[in-house]
Amino acid sequence: MGERSLIFDTTVRLVFDAAVVLSLFMLFAGHNQPGGGFVGGLVGAAAMSLRYLAGGLDELRSLLPVRPWTLLSIGLLLAAGTAATSVVTGGPMLEHAAWGAEVVALGHVSVTSALVFDTGVYLVVVGLMTTVLEALGDEVDR
Repeated sequence: MGERSLIFDTTVRLVFDAAVVLSLFMLFAGHNQPGGGFVGGLVGAAAMSLRYLAGGLDELRSLLPVRPWTLLSIGLLLAAGTAATSVVTGGPMLEHAAWGAEVVALGHVSVTSALVFDTGVYLVVVGLMTTVLEALGDEVDR
């Protein structure tokens, strides 16, 4: 690997955290505003790509506590499980349900099955992109 750019490394480190927060905001704001699991996943994957460009494969691997294909698998299980659960319970495919609870610090919090589905899509997009980057980076390092 060639020489690293101090300016690029510093800029990526500053932008990375903001991009991850933006991607999570897009995930949670999904059905009420523009965004959702796919768009949030794209922003998160772009942030991962920037860290890969700045620090290489070792930096990318240090970001995730698990291997990227584990994220991909969990996301696929969440998305497919959400779609299948409504069919198993007798409803139409992808019918959404809502649950609510009172949380001490936050008040009333609602969670829908659409959020679970979008979280699965988010993990699939981020997992797929980081798997591709890891596969490409592994070839470069050899």
